[in-house]
Amino acid sequence: MKTLAQFVQKKRDDLGLSPKGLAMRCNLEVELIEEIEAGKELFLPVTVRQSLAKGLKCSPKEIKKLEKDFDTKFFVSEQIIDSLKELILNGAGGLKCPKCGADLVTRVAKMYDLEDNLMLHPKAHCTKCVFQIH
Repeated sequence: MKTLAQFVQKKRDDLGLSPKGLAMRCNLEVELIEEIEAGKELFLPVTVRQSLAKGLKCSPKEIKKLEKDFDTKFFVSEQIIDSLKELILNGAGGLKCPKCGADLVTRVAKMYDLEDNLMLHPKAHCTKCVFQIH
């Protein structure tokens, strides 16, 4: 079975596009395309999935079935998740995974809604376990 990263990279290559070309075609940030292809993004918001599917000339269902959705509620309380999201949005660094204590890799994703309003989404994944904020 292919991973999401392998699927996106192969479809992009089949279309003869660079990551930048795909990003332009999908109206997404090139950094997001690179993170998907590097296996760092395992679950995509619906709008990103739809844009990516359109750019790759496939159905959103093909992408959805390859996504991994780890339920963070099982591991950590919503209060801790909300607190971490707020810290990420405020630019805090050196955050640790609430599950295992390892370093968290964080970023703020810039996305646009259907009315072209900028939406900031905090993202994080642990360097050691499956914990992530998406």
